[in-house]
Amino acid sequence: MDIKNKYVTIKTNINGAPKETNFEIKVENVSFITESESESKDVVVKNLFVSIDPYQINRMKSQSSSQGTISFASAITPGESIDSYGVGRILFSHRPDFKKGDLVAGLLTWGEYSIVKEGSLLNKLDPIMGFPLSYHVGVLGFSGLTAYGGFFEVCKPKPGEKVFVSAASGSIGHLVGQYAKLLGCYVVGSAGSQEKVSFLKERLGFDDAFNYKQETDLKSALKRCFPQGIDVYFDNVGGRMLEAAVANMNSCGRVAVCGVISEYTSATTRAAPEMLDIIYKRITIKGFLAADLMNVYAEFLSKTVEYLKSGKLKTIEDVSRGVESIPSAFIGLFNGENIGKKIVKVADE
Repeated sequence: MDIKNKYVTIKTNINGAPKETNFEIKVENVSFITESESESKDVVVKNLFVSIDPYQINRMKSQSSSQGTISFASAITPGESIDSYGVGRILFSHRPDFKKGDLVAGLLTWGEYSIVKEGSLLNKLDPIMGFPLSYHVGVLGFSGLTAYGGFFEVCKPKPGEKVFVSAASGSIGHLVGQYAKLLGCYVVGSAGSQEKVSFLKERLGFDDAFNYKQETDLKSALKRCFPQGIDVYFDNVGGRMLEAAVANMNSCGRVAVCGVISEYTSATTRAAPEMLDIIYKRITIKGFLAADLMNVYAEFLSKTVEYLKSGKLKTIEDVSRGVESIPSAFIGLFNGENIGKKIVKVADE
């Protein structure tokens, strides 16, 4: 059987800020498994929601140190489909663990349909949970796991500690700040507009927040917000913000490096924290990936579902519609256009 599949690809490698002209929407006929081909283990998924994440830009570069580290970071070949975490419905399966109509979450593609090979990440969803399907792409997916596991496992926070979150209105930062408040921490976030600053303080309950674009001296801004110093820094941006945070950290402070979006599209922007501070304050800086956090997945899911149902945790989604909107949605991440988790709704449920 054949289907027409519309999908997004890159025309060439992208080594700077992404532009619309870097992307192409392709349509191709895809032949997939039929009843008679019982030896096939492919599963055909109709994509419903796909995740839009800034780390993908490193996969699109002609070369990046990240590309050889883990399969999720492997290079994207121009002209080929782009895999991403998403939610969909099984269209056809010859595997006993999936049947037509099952809702699934896993590694799909930026397109209308995905052909998922045996061994690729794909799990059934439990619709009884009662949450919107998009939640399984964001707060109940890898974004949520990254926020929860990165904060509790990597940062090792204690109630009452002083926590700083950069890109705090983004897909991960807005959750980290709330987890920290639920633990009883003092929480400050940085964001790129006054609208986002108000959102953090008024909607999410951050103790304070500032617009980094209006600050001429980030070290002074953090000193103002943390007169007693920073114990935990959850870093999503790198660059000058990391330098400023380290300068304001207390002894035995912890930095969890989740992302460095300020460095993704610039060959010259690099963080250079004061090494004497790191040594004499005994500061721990640790990078991590969501794949490192599977040991806390069950705990993360249980706690997050509890917080969502009780209203103690709010999740914010920025949803675009249609495959054609994927390039602009992705580009918008680097322009600071989104608040919360960026998702594209590919098709109706």
